[in-house]
Amino acid sequence: MKKYLTLSLTLFPLLLWGEACEIKIDRVTHDSGHFSIDLNYDEKCEILIDHESGKIVLVSKASESNTTRSEEIKPVQTENTKIEKMISLAKSKLGDSYAPAKAGPDHFDCSGFVYYLHKESGISIPRSSLAQSKSGEKLTREEIRRGDILFFDTHNRGHVNHSGIYLGEGKFIHSSSGKAYGVTISDLDKGFYKEKFLWGIRKIL
Repeated sequence: MKKYLTLSLTLFPLLLWGEACEIKIDRVTHDSGHFSIDLNYDEKCEILIDHESGKIVLVSKASESNTTRSEEIKPVQTENTKIEKMISLAKSKLGDSYAPAKAGPDHFDCSGFVYYLHKESGISIPRSSLAQSKSGEKLTREEIRRGDILFFDTHNRGHVNHSGIYLGEGKFIHSSSGKAYGVTISDLDKGFYKEKFLWGIRKIL
């Protein structure tokens, strides 16, 4: 026995199905910028809808006999999840001491801290602040968002010499060679770093 499902691509952009499911696309319609797909699928398949991640999953009932519904829809690691994990790791390093030419796991210079966080997140970036600053499209203060890399000219020499990670709400985390002499959270929009900020880049899109 066949069943039918109409899928609006504006609501659910990704469709997944198990190998054991027999699925046929019967019709594709378009109306005012909305695409819909009519699917003809076998009775032995079950539809699971994950509203949070915007996914429809068709799974074989035969393959789910030893699993629960919560196991069938696996959590998807979004870029937002990756950013939060990186920031959580960064905050776990608060208080770790500054050390020139070090990139963790317990001592960092500024670019070494940024490099370490991205490496642990599976993202390759250059080691130095100057090279890091050239590895992506420049973002203004208004364009930066949580997880972006920030760059500064703290010595007023006309080039990047310091980097950190933006936390949002005007705060960033970095390994400072100043008074804190270690990993600390500072204000971006007031005090010392406001006038030293140059630009940001985004490595987690």
